[in-house]
Amino acid sequence: MSGRILHVTRRVGGVMGRILLYVLIWAGLALLIAAIGIRFFWGEISVNQMLLNLVSVETDGGGGSIVWMGILGIGVVPLLITLAIAFGHHMLRRRRRRSGEDLRSRRSPWIVRTVATVLVGAVVIGGTTAFATTVGVGDYIKAAKSPYNIGDYYVEPTVTGSEQKRNLVLIYLESGEQTLADDQLFEKDAFLPLKEATSAADGWQSVQDFRQYDGGGWTMAGFVSTQCGVPLKGVGSGGSSSSRELDDDGDTYLGGATCLGDVLEDQGYKNVFLGGANSSFAAKDTFLSTHGYSEQKGLDDWRAAGEPESSFRSDWGLSDERLMANAKETLDELHAESEETGQPFNLSLLTLDTHEPVHVYDYCDVDTQNNVTSVFSCSMTQVAGFVDYMKEMGYLEDTAVVIMGDHLKHMSAGDAFHEQLDHHGNRTIFNRIWIPGQETPGPLRPGIDQLSMYPTILEAAGLTVQDHAAGLGVSAFAPEVPGDSAQAMDPSVYRELLDSLSPRFYAEAWIGNRG
Repeated sequence: MSGRILHVTRRVGGVMGRILLYVLIWAGLALLIAAIGIRFFWGEISVNQMLLNLVSVETDGGGGSIVWMGILGIGVVPLLITLAIAFGHHMLRRRRRRSGEDLRSRRSPWIVRTVATVLVGAVVIGGTTAFATTVGVGDYIKAAKSPYNIGDYYVEPTVTGSEQKRNLVLIYLESGEQTLADDQLFEKDAFLPLKEATSAADGWQSVQDFRQYDGGGWTMAGFVSTQCGVPLKGVGSGGSSSSRELDDDGDTYLGGATCLGDVLEDQGYKNVFLGGANSSFAAKDTFLSTHGYSEQKGLDDWRAAGEPESSFRSDWGLSDERLMANAKETLDELHAESEETGQPFNLSLLTLDTHEPVHVYDYCDVDTQNNVTSVFSCSMTQVAGFVDYMKEMGYLEDTAVVIMGDHLKHMSAGDAFHEQLDHHGNRTIFNRIWIPGQETPGPLRPGIDQLSMYPTILEAAGLTVQDHAAGLGVSAFAPEVPGDSAQAMDPSVYRELLDSLSPRFYAEAWIGNRG
């Protein structure tokens, strides 16, 4: 009886061992392919970026073919390879049985077993290491041990005056990096059309050396940093079982934070957003609706409105040409309504054409060897046309305008300009600010990052903000930074503060509710 039990135990152990082996092979392959795919399409990213975008992928207007490639590459291919290995192993054992070989007594040569063990170990260790490095797992673990807490430096925005409040147009330029304006590095200055439409001689200002915040680098991080004044962190940052990037019903996004749209709504503004991509990608629609935007339009709305198919790119959405045409109509309506009712408005836009891999629309004449340079120039031409329209219609007389890139240009393996940007020492974000009614506005404080753009936008809209502070930022209109502000910290310490998971702060930010 004991012999039978031992026999069964060995068989069960053998089966479980093979299952574990195949699971390890599958996991190693999946992690390796995921790491390769992430590096090719996005470069090195963070754990927060991965988690916040993973839960909101869209096959239509949110990456398109990239999403399907991810599903096939990470979900299907490793499984098929593992099943093929398992099937081959099974057929080998079956052939041995049929030939009368004793499987129990037969032992593979030690060299075969050693090679097989090394190969499996290489796949598992290599895949795990590649993935951990690609998404910054080491940095994430280090951040979890940080003694710093963002909540200790966070400033709730307080409006102390609104007599001068004015309309606001806020334009985010996809991958709008200032470095691309250097015609010594690139075939031409891709921002020249927009620079001509927003010249300093006409009264436009800009923040010199406007920096992406450390840890940022994707669109939603750009939105949250410039509209809420904090780094974007999601799943795991709350440090408890109740922490998450969205609440139970998925109806709010950082509901406990006070952001730009919230402040403007409290001041009587009507907030409207227009973008070409799928609104639900990365939960952008949830963020906007949580923070005071009463109207927003994206891919589905443009299709329903009858936009021609030629105006769409299959992976993301509506062209900048048609987005700006619709923005002009929306601005006309908002401005007329504002003049009639006295209610100010905030019209926010996000361009799309310059998202790689770039798509060349019929209205874009490629006159450079690298298509990306021409597409950037064509996109800036469309935005410049919108700015010129505002000037022609007289809207700039009572409307502030803030134009800025949402993040630096991605430097993934599949993107352009590695030669020019990989080792560039001063990569900054393009920006322009228009304040109506100021003949000689004072200079803006240089070197601010995206977190300080939040109070800067509030003050551009004519609101007086206590201590020029909101979130972790201090307005660029403030000539000096208060000594107790996060912006006054030593740069290395400030970086550690931004990296810190700050569990209590983010638990309250995600789970809380302003109302």
